Amino acid sequence: MQTPASVARHPLHPMLVPIPIGLWIGSLACDLWAYLAPNPPAWLPNVAFVTMAGGVIGALVAAVPGLIDALSLRHAPKRVAMVHMTLNLLVVALYLVNLRLRWMGNESLAPLSLSLIGVLGIGISGWLGGKMVYEHRVGVDETPQPLEPAQPSELEQGRDRGVARPVA
Repeated sequence: MQTPASVARHPLHPMLVPIPIGLWIGSLACDLWAYLAPNPPAWLPNVAFVTMAGGVIGALVAAVPGLIDALSLRHAPKRVAMVHMTLNLLVVALYLVNLRLRWMGNESLAPLSLSLIGVLGIGISGWLGGKMVYEHRVGVDETPQPLEPAQPSELEQGRDRGVARPVA
């Protein structure tokens, strides 16, 4: 089932979601490094904050084609899509709280804990996204495409020119 939010028959939502995922995992990596290292670099909290904020922006951009796709679905895939979307919005809200805590100078374990919960949330949400694609075939265009003419292999080309080929 092809999705409406696509370019050249490629769904936009799965092209955009790696951006916030990577940024949020990078933010968590900075947090863990800062927490576990004996003398962490002073710039780590700033990098964690900026990558987290970038992840929120990226998630909101990815949500637009995701919402367009979700609204076009019916039955079981739509239910999975709504849970997926709700979980993603909760994760974005969690990261907004996390950003606020950091902005206010909170140095407790709360920001790190929220980052861990956020990454766990996007993992569960990603599993649901995979369920939509692999079980319900959302975003998969199964229209038969014309086959391109097969190109002869190098071995076949050599045989056509009278070149000896190895015998097994």
